[in-house]
Amino acid sequence: MADVESFTLDHTAVKAPYVRLIGTETGLRGDVISNFDVRFVQPNEGEIPTAGIHTIEHMLASLLRDRLEGIIDISPFGCRTGFHLITWGEPALGDVVGALRDGLRFIAEEAVESDIPGVDAVSCGNYRDHSLHTAREWSALILQQGISLDAFERVGV
Repeated sequence: MADVESFTLDHTAVKAPYVRLIGTETGLRGDVISNFDVRFVQPNEGEIPTAGIHTIEHMLASLLRDRLEGIIDISPFGCRTGFHLITWGEPALGDVVGALRDGLRFIAEEAVESDIPGVDAVSCGNYRDHSLHTAREWSALILQQGISLDAFERVGV
């Protein structure tokens, strides 16, 4: 089996919340994609409830595209402690963190139910499993803790 970078990460050594560049890949035509570890919850100490992380996912999918160019995808980790963020190019870590902070601030302070995209049977595979209330609470907590620019030290919080 191939090595997967996230399975080689020492999850006991990281200090969430943080954003970490996992790496970049260059395609056959020279296009570069970047893969970020967006860790909102300390691994093995907690997790965002499914309905809350589902709502954060739907909202960040749209909010990040409004704030940062080149977003390909943002997908939650199965462990529910954060997300993979995939982008075209090599955005600066500070720009990624800034876009995430702005998106989370909107979720925590301004969002209403009608702001959540894709919450019907046609546009979501599990449309009944959303919670804006939980998404707001977790977004506020993450912002309160601060998002570090380093996975192993609290930097730029």
